[in-house]
Amino acid sequence: MNNHKWSALYQKPRGRTRIIQCIYVVGFMDLFGVSMVIPLLSHHVKALGASPTVAGIVGSTYGVLQLFSSTIVGSWSDVVGRRQSLLTCLLLSAFGYGLLGMSTSIVLFVLSRIPVGLFKHSLSICRALLADLVSEAERPLVMGHFNAASSVGFILGPVVGGYLTEHEGGFYTSAFACAGIFLINAGLVWMLPWGDILLHCNSTNNSRNSVSNGSSAKSHTPVRTAADLHVPRKRTSPLQPAWRQLSSVGSRIRMVASSDMWDLFLVRLLMAVAIMLYYSNFSLAMEERFSLKPKTTGYLISYSSTLGALAGFLVGPVTRLYGNNMAALLLHSTLLTCLLISLYAAAQSVWQVLLTSTFFAISTTVGRTGITDLELRRGGTRASGTLIGAGQSVTAVGRVLAPLLSGICQEFSPCGPPSLGVLLALAAVGVLLVRIPKWNKTKMATKIK
Repeated sequence: MNNHKWSALYQKPRGRTRIIQCIYVVGFMDLFGVSMVIPLLSHHVKALGASPTVAGIVGSTYGVLQLFSSTIVGSWSDVVGRRQSLLTCLLLSAFGYGLLGMSTSIVLFVLSRIPVGLFKHSLSICRALLADLVSEAERPLVMGHFNAASSVGFILGPVVGGYLTEHEGGFYTSAFACAGIFLINAGLVWMLPWGDILLHCNSTNNSRNSVSNGSSAKSHTPVRTAADLHVPRKRTSPLQPAWRQLSSVGSRIRMVASSDMWDLFLVRLLMAVAIMLYYSNFSLAMEERFSLKPKTTGYLISYSSTLGALAGFLVGPVTRLYGNNMAALLLHSTLLTCLLISLYAAAQSVWQVLLTSTFFAISTTVGRTGITDLELRRGGTRASGTLIGAGQSVTAVGRVLAPLLSGICQEFSPCGPPSLGVLLALAAVGVLLVRIPKWNKTKMATKIK
């Protein structure tokens, strides 16, 4: 296929739009299926006879596996292509949830969490695929819509899962339904018109194709076809491709690890822990501080989650309002999040908490999209899978640290966890204030060259 034909394909916006919409559907169904099962896991493992300690250890298995596998699978998707990696993740996740539907013992339950913990990275690969398909200017809008579609699935899933559990064998029905949803997703991904997908590299993206130093590169990346997204090199022996893949994955991870992007990953970690501290003891704090019943607290959490989903549609307009200056957008959203956590910690009434939750859902959604976009801008879309996977690994570290810090702070006060969250968010603001001028200097120097 020559360059003229590539241009002709890319000039079919309807075809590309349909592909992007299909990816939105995959994201929605992914979290819809998962959220049917997640709220039921702790009850099921206890019903199998596990003690609270064993249940806690079993529950942490998924997080630990995600911590180590996120970056590896993301980098692997850069090496073998989005199609092969996405299909593999969906099929193995379906196998894991199917095994969960047959878990009549703790051993089977643990075994079912292993393939899910290792390969439940379909959302990250979808984000990397979207980054491949759209320009830098379009990326925040598309990522925001994808996050919104996924969040809607996460809101609706528990409702369906709760309904199924009212019937005999409801947990097993939910697990098998989740496995079926992942199989449907795999079929949808298989039927995508991969031959018509074109990796669009505009002049701005071409100047950011290196992760070696975390800044813009001088070389120009040639336009590539969609075949680069899913067709591996010709195999000469059964062992050589595996070693080539491992070598390429290791090389990409080393490039990201040695790049000058520690500041963004540090901000991501600090904000991840701060946000998790906000939510960590929310129900208990509402009961202790305002004598709020769990049912009412549940409504408040659902309200905040719904706003967070809808906020995904605001990312595009807000980005345009900032003139596509994602660094300023991230700084301001981080400042707003910090302020809102402090207002929540000092709230004197439920109405103040309601107001805080309203804007908190919006600020965190915008900030999450902003930092992902900045990582891709500075790291380059050619390693988008590795970068997004590394970001997920950093967030997984936050998931490990937050419960521990929350428990310690809660010993002193119900407001202890959000108070610590304020300090961590302030630290993130400090890092951004110090580093953003350096980013701008690097950007200006690149333009002059």
